[in-house]
Amino acid sequence: MATKCWAPGTQCIAKNDHSKPKADELAYRKGDILTIVEIGMDKGVYKATHNKTGVQGLISACNVREREAIRIDPSLSLMPWFHGKISGPEAVNQLRPMEDGLFLVRESIRHPGDYVLCVSFAQEVIHYRVIYRNNKLTIDNKQFFYNLIDMIEFYTKNQGAIATTLQKPKQKVGAKSAEAELAKAGWLLDMQKLTLGESIGEGEFGGESGGVYMGQTVAVKNIKCDVTAQAFLEETTVMTKLQHPNLVRLLGVILDNGLCIVTELMAKGNLVNFLRTKGRSVIGPTQLLRFALDVCAGMEYLESKRLVHRDLAARNVLLSSDCVAKISDFGLAKRDTQTADNAKLPIKWTAPEALRKGKFSTRSDVWSYGVLLWETFSYGRQPYPKMTLKEVKEMVEQGFRMEAPEDCPPAAYALMTACWEYEPRKRPSFRKLRDKLRRELPDGDSGTGS
Repeated sequence: MATKCWAPGTQCIAKNDHSKPKADELAYRKGDILTIVEIGMDKGVYKATHNKTGVQGLISACNVREREAIRIDPSLSLMPWFHGKISGPEAVNQLRPMEDGLFLVRESIRHPGDYVLCVSFAQEVIHYRVIYRNNKLTIDNKQFFYNLIDMIEFYTKNQGAIATTLQKPKQKVGAKSAEAELAKAGWLLDMQKLTLGESIGEGEFGGESGGVYMGQTVAVKNIKCDVTAQAFLEETTVMTKLQHPNLVRLLGVILDNGLCIVTELMAKGNLVNFLRTKGRSVIGPTQLLRFALDVCAGMEYLESKRLVHRDLAARNVLLSSDCVAKISDFGLAKRDTQTADNAKLPIKWTAPEALRKGKFSTRSDVWSYGVLLWETFSYGRQPYPKMTLKEVKEMVEQGFRMEAPEDCPPAAYALMTACWEYEPRKRPSFRKLRDKLRRELPDGDSGTGS
């Protein structure tokens, strides 16, 4: 079978130990993650960086496997030991045959809103009530936790107020351990290797901080709520499948104090704030076109994967230290075209058919891209200035479209209006948009999204 050719940036996992390397070879242990730097002179040989040590050397393709994308699986659970609403006697039955440290967590039937940690010890099952107080969980009113994941993590390492440390989770029938799958596929990172820095934002679902992981500057999104963390697990599995220079890159996941999603750090923040703070005196029309082309290239890639973003806007485009624009929050992209929650839709960016019937498609993303272009060429102004959301909905349905921003190149405004065709099928594809944008750049400048 022919050896697959891996591009630089491909991440691989070692299939076995290579502890006695020859000169120029890389030493590694089974399970270590290595990143391809360049293709070597000999067939099947690559130069790679060891993700933990940062050391570079040659590796043989036959000794490693490519880091896998994780299959989206509804049974994948961050809490496979959580059994929901079952009674005490049912929990005892589940923990047979009894062994010290075998455990599960259930909802309390007697005390709604609380939980019960059930632990097998000395041939009996002890039930510890987990009280929900002041937005935190506690068993003994001394040790407090943000969530169940955090609590189980603590009692796995510390006996604390319970009879024994937690040794072995009793998985709910049908549940699969997300932790085990993430580790097997090579996406589970080590908390000990992460140095957290300053907070860089507080979002709807949790905080985001800067940090350093194995010498690389990273952004860490921490989701503490159990239910939200489980929902974000789906976002993460989508992110493991997608690799493109204009999508924010996932480095991996840490399970500590909830779910931590670790991505590359985008030093210059989001596009809308960058445009507002720098303004026309710093950013010229060519740079605006490059930003537009970067986003278009990332969206063309999502289009090729048949993924719909649903929330494309300048606030969800981040900029690297060298001003490359990359799409973020694309993990929330969906293959299906229906949405259940119209109340949370970003109305000013959402296509008419999506607002009217909840119909999302790549062509509804194209509409949003038109609004993003308007934001870009207006240097970060709020779309539909001085209009209420109700007015926007009604006026757009009646054919109203925004005027060109001040000093906007006519070709760029022509693209916006093409994106705002009422009939989705009349809107251009991202591929066509990218071809047109490229033609607008000065000769010899293909943009970073090429």
